[in-house]
Amino acid sequence: MKKFNLLLILAILTIASFAQDTTNNTFGKGLYNVIAKDNSFSMKVALRMQSLYIGEWNVNDSSGLGGGSSQFLVRRARLKFGGFAFSPKVKYKVELGLTNRDISGASSHTKGAPRLILDAVVKWNFYKNFTLWAGQTKLPGNRERVISSANLQLVDRSKLNSNFNIDRDMGAQLHHQFTFGKNFTVREMFSIAQGEGRNVTDKNLGGYQYTSRLEILPFGKFASKGDYVGGDQKREEKPKLALGATYDMHDRAVKTKSNQGSYMENDAGYFEADVTTVFADMMFKYKGFSIMGEYALRTAAQDSALNVDGTQTGDVVAVGSGMNFQMGYLFKNNWEIAGRYTLTEWDKLVTGKEAQTEYTLGISKYFKGHKLKVQSDITYSETLGSLDNGLIYRLQFDLHF
Repeated sequence: MKKFNLLLILAILTIASFAQDTTNNTFGKGLYNVIAKDNSFSMKVALRMQSLYIGEWNVNDSSGLGGGSSQFLVRRARLKFGGFAFSPKVKYKVELGLTNRDISGASSHTKGAPRLILDAVVKWNFYKNFTLWAGQTKLPGNRERVISSANLQLVDRSKLNSNFNIDRDMGAQLHHQFTFGKNFTVREMFSIAQGEGRNVTDKNLGGYQYTSRLEILPFGKFASKGDYVGGDQKREEKPKLALGATYDMHDRAVKTKSNQGSYMENDAGYFEADVTTVFADMMFKYKGFSIMGEYALRTAAQDSALNVDGTQTGDVVAVGSGMNFQMGYLFKNNWEIAGRYTLTEWDKLVTGKEAQTEYTLGISKYFKGHKLKVQSDITYSETLGSLDNGLIYRLQFDLHF
């Protein structure tokens, strides 16, 4: 904790020293940009935060709306640093999470320390369209997860993402892209990761995690990388479509959700299971109208954790599938209405969980795109076979320098 506090103080002092100078930046382009006189490096410093209100109620099919709860919280507060080092072909990104939710998850596997670092990655464009990434960052998984939490169309991501995403990890990635004719673009991504999630300091348990992803953009690239931005902020003048598929194989995973979830422990230490996760997704945008769809599937060669003698420990791999579909329209006055349907289906024989369905309706007002916005949504959730359902209302304010 002392190291965390020291790092935070140094970061704040660094920004304060930058702030003493007049900047030519405009809002949303970072707090401060610096380029060395000899062009040997650059750095952009940015800050963002999200303030959130949540109200939740139980809805019983026979008795109606029941008791509820509510809370205010700072959902995210983050410092971001990025630029190039030595050459524009060598880029880097560092992102630090400062809220309790960002740094939670301290355990013996992180030496009991807060999980402060979200991203710490170097990207080297070493040959033509080939770029090598090294460090800790998001794996090339489902589209909704790779979209920054700063650029979401609704207040937060769907249940598909929270249940099936492969999040961040430490390792190396190879990215490549090429174009057929004038517009038809293909991207390939390959990753080898430790498979333990972010900020783990212990030696690797089990095996490594191997991820491959293919993306096809038949009508060309989106404006301002809009295939990874929620809603059609740029109001694409021509139809744009992105199709993506990911295959992830985690050799001897020791967690219930591949590199996420809780550890599966047994009387010999940790139970290991080969876990496979598959994603398919799409993004379409045209003149303010947007559609995003995703499908996820997780399977395991052995889905129930066992002791050495073959008895079950009670831990299971969260095998199942999910589907998410959302669409929205951004009006010319920068108000947007969006809706989302999410279905999560578990293997009940393994997990004991019933299928869950969520319906979400959201309204957003953008003052400066995703950099300054107010978002609100309401979600109704149903669990198969249960009389008790849920109602959630959320209101969030976003500010990103």
